[in-house]
Amino acid sequence: MPPASARWHPRRLASRLPARAPARAIALGAGLLLALIAGLLALLGGGRPAEALVAERFVAAWERGDFAAMHAQLSADSRRATPLAELAARYRRSAATATALSLKAGRVGEPREGAIAVQVTVRTRLFGPVRETLSLPLEGAGDKARIDWAPNLTFPGVRRGDRLQRKTSLPARADILARDGRPLAQGPERSSALDAAATSIVGRLEQLPAEDRARLRELGYPSDARVGVSGLERVFEQRLAGRPGGVLRAGGTLLGSSRPRAGAAVRTTIDPKVQRTAVAALGERAGGVAAVGPRDGEILALSGAAFSGLSPPGSTFKIVTLAGALQAGVTRPGSSYPVQTKTQLEGVDVQNANGESCGGTLRASFAHSCNSVFAPMGAKLGAQRLVRAAEAFGFNEDLGIPGAEKSTIPPADEIGDDLAVGSSAIGQGKVQATALQMALVASTIADRGRRPKLTLDRDAAPVRKRAFPARTARIVARYMEAVVREGTGRAAAISGVRVAGKTGTAELRSTQTSNCVPSPEAPCPAPQPDDPTDTNAWFAAFAPAGAPRVAVGVLLVASGVGGESAAPVARQVLLAGLRATR
Repeated sequence: MPPASARWHPRRLASRLPARAPARAIALGAGLLLALIAGLLALLGGGRPAEALVAERFVAAWERGDFAAMHAQLSADSRRATPLAELAARYRRSAATATALSLKAGRVGEPREGAIAVQVTVRTRLFGPVRETLSLPLEGAGDKARIDWAPNLTFPGVRRGDRLQRKTSLPARADILARDGRPLAQGPERSSALDAAATSIVGRLEQLPAEDRARLRELGYPSDARVGVSGLERVFEQRLAGRPGGVLRAGGTLLGSSRPRAGAAVRTTIDPKVQRTAVAALGERAGGVAAVGPRDGEILALSGAAFSGLSPPGSTFKIVTLAGALQAGVTRPGSSYPVQTKTQLEGVDVQNANGESCGGTLRASFAHSCNSVFAPMGAKLGAQRLVRAAEAFGFNEDLGIPGAEKSTIPPADEIGDDLAVGSSAIGQGKVQATALQMALVASTIADRGRRPKLTLDRDAAPVRKRAFPARTARIVARYMEAVVREGTGRAAAISGVRVAGKTGTAELRSTQTSNCVPSPEAPCPAPQPDDPTDTNAWFAAFAPAGAPRVAVGVLLVASGVGGESAAPVARQVLLAGLRATR
């Protein structure tokens, strides 16, 4: 492209001629003007033949992955024979075969014998840079010239009739280590000297899953590779698999080659003793148990469906509601509430568990998990601020761990009326959480309002994000201590240790009677006897309060009340975590 000073307009040139000039001078000036314009046009076009410009447009579009622009430079016959979707698919397949990362075209040559040569360099993941001359056949001449496309043009160095092929293999899979350096899985058999409980987190190897096949092929995996589909094998797949190696050929021509490169052993955050305790405490029950280092986000143990099992978190979510309400000024430590068995929202009764009468101070209302206090508090807080509080704790956010489900709360404008907001505030409605998410909630309160980034990598640097002011977190932490000392979570108490926790009992089916007005034609249904399978039991906790070393989240499916079922499980795991982190 010529400099701006050279891009003159013909009218500007004409304006420089004298207004009155002899005819001969005018003719001479006009001739000079035409010659100058012709020279400028040649300069603007670089003096390039039209055929070269077609090739330049084609390879420029290829560089930026614009298949539609590439397709526009093909001959009419080529466009009919190869529709745009097929053209794009062919180029993508060749790029995946070559593990291509980027393409750069060099100078386009002059048309010779119905073709134009262009130097193309493809940077690949496995085979390094592939530099070859691509010959673009032409149909037509001049402004009517277009690319006479054929499938070999999807990659440089491929001749007509040849196919781009690769053969790759993986190196020996790297070992998975516990946080103390002992092997959790090693060698081809993925064996370990630790017992099955400690290695249950390792996961399985299987053939390439259909949903991941295209992505793994782009990374160079051979079609018969076995990859991690669960647990730590999945989380650290690429590091454990190392770098594939092999050869890239076009027919009989070698375009590139590389050797497999083994990955280094991965030291995880998993503590075998805490893991063993978490597995044993969960037993054969459905649910999940997670243990986390609250200050660094290191995951010490995961058992069952700790990061994949979603369920309404019940009253453990009141940690979120309380933090949001304190921050917004909706409640204060000195606030007090009516002592009652139920409240009403939108004309519907919201009852306390088992019809308990509770209320009084904010501390007592939290310690005894009063729905009659926290449902109206959530409605007063409002959907927007409730959602904002939940998201500060990590809801609606990817935890960054492959296979971990995202804990969610609906957008504020989708939650609904005050009854729906109040139900969400006590962990019902459409709120969904995992045991790992609730361990993260407890960790955030434990570390004075700083939310750690969860990790399974022992060598990762700690990352923390301010979620709530330290003052708000300290108040919530004190109230969580009250839950264990004098409230619904006393089964989690540990002698000589300040434990902070919160129980949760999430309904699977309605366990409360509604505002039924009986009539002779439609009598009210009889109250149903308590059935522990109607509720999921939850507990979220950390210890020691004031100097936290471990946080836990426990979910037991269809197992009754959180304080009776989940709190004892949390206690066992907290004890194991405290011993492991001395």
